[in-house]
Amino acid sequence: MALEDLLVERYGANWHRGDSGTELRTAIREFKADYLDREPVEYDDTTAVGYAIYHLPAYYAAVGYVLSTLTERGLLPRSIRVLDVGAGAGGPALGLHDFLFGGDGDGDGGNNDDGDASGIDERAASVDYHAVEPSAAADVLDRLLDETARNFRPTIHRTTIEEFEYDSIGQGDTDDSNAADAGGSDTGDAGGFDLILFGNVLNELDEPERVLDTALEYLAPDGSVVALEPADRNTATGLREIERAVADDGDKATVYAPTLRLWPDATPSDRGWSFDVRSDLDTPAFQQRLADGHDDTEADVEPDAYRNVDVQFAYSVLRGDGERRYPFQASRDRHARMAEMDNHVTERIDLLAVKLSHDLSDDGNSLYRIGDGSQSTDHYAVLTKESGLNRDLAAAPYGAVLAFENVLALWNDDEAAYNLVVDAETVVDSLSGS
Repeated sequence: MALEDLLVERYGANWHRGDSGTELRTAIREFKADYLDREPVEYDDTTAVGYAIYHLPAYYAAVGYVLSTLTERGLLPRSIRVLDVGAGAGGPALGLHDFLFGGDGDGDGGNNDDGDASGIDERAASVDYHAVEPSAAADVLDRLLDETARNFRPTIHRTTIEEFEYDSIGQGDTDDSNAADAGGSDTGDAGGFDLILFGNVLNELDEPERVLDTALEYLAPDGSVVALEPADRNTATGLREIERAVADDGDKATVYAPTLRLWPDATPSDRGWSFDVRSDLDTPAFQQRLADGHDDTEADVEPDAYRNVDVQFAYSVLRGDGERRYPFQASRDRHARMAEMDNHVTERIDLLAVKLSHDLSDDGNSLYRIGDGSQSTDHYAVLTKESGLNRDLAAAPYGAVLAFENVLALWNDDEAAYNLVVDAETVVDSLSGS
């Protein structure tokens, strides 16, 4: 509603029609094309609003799903300092807010797919929120942050993350004011940020590893870095490259989720295309109105081009305290190692793996990407015959740890990948719940 109010103020009640509607739809088509061509997007006022219309709802949803991986272990404190890098028009910020405070800021709490509360005592929640956003999107963010609860205290820093001065804002709680402009907060006890968000921004940086390395220096000892990227191959695999460069080649952080390293002495080097998929959104009213305003004088595209209801995202959660979402580790006495899968082709083996995709098959046998943190080649679990013994393969959520017993290892020449064939003789158990 606040976004629609902003649209009405800027363009009038019929913002979705006439010149303003055409201008917004053109902006959406152009930044989508630039993204597909891997070109940088320049954010003027119109592009920033178009970006909010098209992208804000999906980012809003995605961040809540990722934060639930932390609250299930009690790893998101009630009083929290947040740095939101490349905050954009506010999707991650509002998703974080509603996850903690409820959709209307009244303390009803955020929910996950199962309807469970976030685990946070919303009445006691307190958020010291710092956004780093240099573009015109900061103006949209500023307006939407006006809708947040009293205990959500925002500050917007209108600068790039490369120029951002971490030390200038201190590391303690702020006062109760709602400072929505650059300027910094009161300095308190040095403790770092409890949560650092990178929402669809690492792929746009010239030196993402260096930026992430620096951010980790300002992370609280028990804090988390959450990085979100779109699910397409370029950005999703790019996220894994950054994750590996920081977590596997350094000592500042370990992977909390989802791509767990199940062998403590190994690191993955496959292409790492892995992403989560959640239920589609209901079409937001402002997207529907913009689509309805499309007429025959505009570009020859379908009105669906202005609706974005898919919730598909790659993510990485890093921590500096060694915590992992699921603490299981593989053992040479019990499990085959994916790095050595060539030794097991045509054999039936046992192994431990993380479920790293939803069903990837178009038709025929269900197909799931899996990994154990040692793989240098893609591995897929292929379900040829479902039974009560292996039902967990399909039922387990993305990121779950699965124990396979008596699975057949084969090499797939066409895909240059290993297929782990799950049939009636195979047992699959989800070690992390269903």
